[in-house]
This record gives sequence, structure tokens and C-alpha cells, in this order.
Amino acid sequence: MHTDPIADMITRIKNAAQASKESVDIPASRMKIDILDILMKEGYIKGFKVIDDGKQGLIRVNLKYYNAKHVITGMRKISKPGRRIYRRVKDIQQVRRGLGVSIVSTSQGIMTDHKAKANNVGGEEILRVW
Repeated sequence: MHTDPIADMITRIKNAAQASKESVDIPASRMKIDILDILMKEGYIKGFKVIDDGKQGLIRVNLKYYNAKHVITGMRKISKPGRRIYRRVKDIQQVRRGLGVSIVSTSQGIMTDHKAKANNVGGEEILRVW
């Protein structure tokens, strides 16, 4: 049993990228789909597909490479089950001087740090990607 499914997803993506895999399968959940949708829109992954297996379901994530190197150079889980990190709008910081993206869970849904600032809403900082 996994206590932190988002951290498990990050680890699976990192391991698959390090092994130069084309895709990786992850157990499905609504939050993971929302996070992967943001990663796809920001250009960190090629895409993903939800596969119905009769149980929880799977998400097949297609990884993206440039010059044989994975596009994601780093991913870090910020808010953990033992310690949730909440940020007000003015406390949301840039990731790598704007070269990365922070994913925030707000009352208006899961969104990037840029969109959260534009909507003037804070929330739980889930992870950072660069």
C-alpha cells in the first residue's frame, strides 16, 4: 500500500526516464490525471492515456526526450502526507527563475503557479518540475 501516490508517480516517471523508456504505467486517480494534464500542456511529457483494467485503471504516460535526454531534469514533491505546505498568493515562488513550474492544488482546482497568481488564489503546493 502506498501512503503517497503522487510521490510514487514521480518516482515511476524518474525511473522510467533514467532507463530511457518510451512510456510508463501508473495507477490511475483523478488528481494524477490533472497533474499529468498540466505536465503535458507545459511540454514536459508527450501525452498520456487512461486504460481501463476493470479495477482502478492505469495511466500510460508517454515520456518526452530531446537529444536523447529527458525533458524533465528534476521533479520534487513539496507537500508530503506528514507535512502539508500551503502557500498564499504572494508566497508562491518561481521555480528555477521561471524555467520550471510549480503545481498547486487550490479551491479552484489543480493549476500551475502562474495561473494561481493570475487567479489570485493560493493553496497546497504539490510539486515542482524543471
